[in-house]
Amino acid sequence: MIPVTKPFLPPIEEYQKMISGIWERNWLTNNGPLVQQLEQKLTEYLEVKHLLFTGNGTIALQMAIKVLGLTGEIITTPFSYVATTSSIVWEGCTPVFVDIDPETLNIDPKLIENAITNKTSAILATHVFGNPCEVEAIEIIAKKHGLKVIYDGAHAFGCTINGRSVLDYGDISVTSFHATKVFHTIEGGAVITRDDHVAKRISYMRNFGHDGPEKFNGVGINGKNSEFHAAMGMCNLRHIDEILQERKKTCERYNSLLIERNSRLKSIDLSLGNSAYYPIIFESEEQTIKTKSFLENNDIFPRRYFYPSLNRLEYNGDSPSMTISEEISSRILCLPVYQDITKEDQIIISNLILQNLDK
Repeated sequence: MIPVTKPFLPPIEEYQKMISGIWERNWLTNNGPLVQQLEQKLTEYLEVKHLLFTGNGTIALQMAIKVLGLTGEIITTPFSYVATTSSIVWEGCTPVFVDIDPETLNIDPKLIENAITNKTSAILATHVFGNPCEVEAIEIIAKKHGLKVIYDGAHAFGCTINGRSVLDYGDISVTSFHATKVFHTIEGGAVITRDDHVAKRISYMRNFGHDGPEKFNGVGINGKNSEFHAAMGMCNLRHIDEILQERKKTCERYNSLLIERNSRLKSIDLSLGNSAYYPIIFESEEQTIKTKSFLENNDIFPRRYFYPSLNRLEYNGDSPSMTISEEISSRILCLPVYQDITKEDQIIISNLILQNLDK
């Protein structure tokens, strides 16, 4: 079986050595030394000012909305993972969707201003497949209208733009360290910000508001993470450059095996991304579904990612149609990408896709 992804796991001896210290200290959670070390190492690696390790990327996003005091409407993308939209709704705000650019698959800045009303408090954009949004255009719009900016960078670990981490943009960026991500801590995520006050507030918020054992500083929630998850992160960070390099080779190989051989298939420019995913876009939804089934019948399991377009989720009510997002989401398929996928497996996958197209 060839899955759409497989988590990278470091040599087990590395992890065992790391967690043996946890047994010695008997400090399992509550801002332990490995959590603190991981935050420091990630801050240095990503060259950001503040990074706070959290239980997952979704709670990071929810805390970001809360700490900025957002209310009313939040302009966002319909082409993302469901957590981008559900976090807005969960925090009592209303998602207002703006369609995507057909080339980058990110929110289209040219359409944002028409969606702004007197109820708009922020823009929440996703760096889709690690491909950076038009951050400068979004910043200009946000400053003009006095809006906050949050970036969902769940896919964007290690991605840069203008020589700077994409996670360093916006009032807050969040990312995911889930097991399916390029860099993972089994479960985990982070809040990234340049704002000292925001960083301090998040440090309270993620730990129930604790400001010492008997004092509380505002409302909080359990958004922290454990020493065991931090240990996995410390191990994986040692291998991250190799992981990124191998994934880049994998995606370049798909390009040569598929896109360069058949003009009916399309991908997007992933040169600024981290090769976390390899999406292909078919000519029709029928062809997409047919290819997915054909691959699954051969024990290969791609994923319709992202599907459906988020404006079509039932709890978003009568949201307007997002023509490009709905069209792309119906025709996109992410192919298997992981650390140790072989060239031979990629050839098999690609030949099956091309064979199916000719039927």
